Amino acid sequence: MSPDSLAVMGYYTGDGRGLERYDFNKLTHLIYSFVYLDGNKVGFRDEAAIEDYRRLLALKTRYPHLKIMLALGGWGGCEPCSDVFSSAENRQTFARSVKTVLNEVGGDGLDLDWEYPAIEGHPGHPYKPEDRENFTALVRALRNTLGQDYLITVAAGGFDEFLEKSLDWKAIAPLINSVNLMSYDLVNGFSTVTGHHTPLYSTAEQKQSTDNAVRFLLDAGFPANKIVIGAAFYSRVWEEVEKTGNGRFQTGKHVPGLRYSQLATEYRPENGYQLLWDQKAAAAYAYNAEKQRYATFDTPRSVTLKTRYVKELGLGGIMFWELPGDSDDGAMVNAIYTEKMAR
Repeated sequence: MSPDSLAVMGYYTGDGRGLERYDFNKLTHLIYSFVYLDGNKVGFRDEAAIEDYRRLLALKTRYPHLKIMLALGGWGGCEPCSDVFSSAENRQTFARSVKTVLNEVGGDGLDLDWEYPAIEGHPGHPYKPEDRENFTALVRALRNTLGQDYLITVAAGGFDEFLEKSLDWKAIAPLINSVNLMSYDLVNGFSTVTGHHTPLYSTAEQKQSTDNAVRFLLDAGFPANKIVIGAAFYSRVWEEVEKTGNGRFQTGKHVPGLRYSQLATEYRPENGYQLLWDQKAAAAYAYNAEKQRYATFDTPRSVTLKTRYVKELGLGGIMFWELPGDSDDGAMVNAIYTEKMAR
């Protein structure tokens, strides 16, 4: 597989200003996050959001290779999805509205980020078992309406319950360009026990991992070259964590984390942190014994290994949440790109 064929997909929630800090030669896709359901049609948050998106589209003048996509939903952004997409008429109207936006405003396709079909996602959001088949019908309506010229990708939970219950993998595989595995937040804000939130490999203490999700899909017959794994440009943090195991797999209280760009300043010995590496999980973490704070995150080392894993297994590429989290010198994207291009 040629290095050039590997996708490097960055999600983006900014306003489209300050884009000169990024080297888009090192990305293949930029995914504007998010658009939402307006009734049974796709809609932007407001007029300002349309202008934000247009700033991304303008990048194509300088970077004609770059695919610019819209992402629907996100965490907390798909409350009406279960109800709206239950209807064939609504699915068709939605698909036509996506085509209209892509034709009239611009863009290369849609990323479906419904969190989650058929299982509990954001607290209070409706879900039902029928979401699984309705999701397949939605993807089919989109492909039939958009044709083959537009991209359709699916942001998928990287944990067992989603993988087993949310989507009909065999049915959607021929219809989509890639599944973007959210192989992060595998321990998340609802977790009362620490762990690695974006590990490459499973361990005896933690089954959920990137490799666990990839193996599930491969075993289900999903095409390897349509699997895009995830990296996290942010940390998950817990406090009130005992020092046993340097804080790993201990009870704690989740608190807000940091962007990758802030990690080097905070997680250092001068601030009382030990910077640690789990060899089996291929995952970085940090622990502050005095403050009893534990942090889990990706680093250039871990994303290099993830990119190497993509190449070794013949996967489609790597994506990350999110581009503005990178350091000013682009350390995370550079690490991915350097490994991508390595022979």
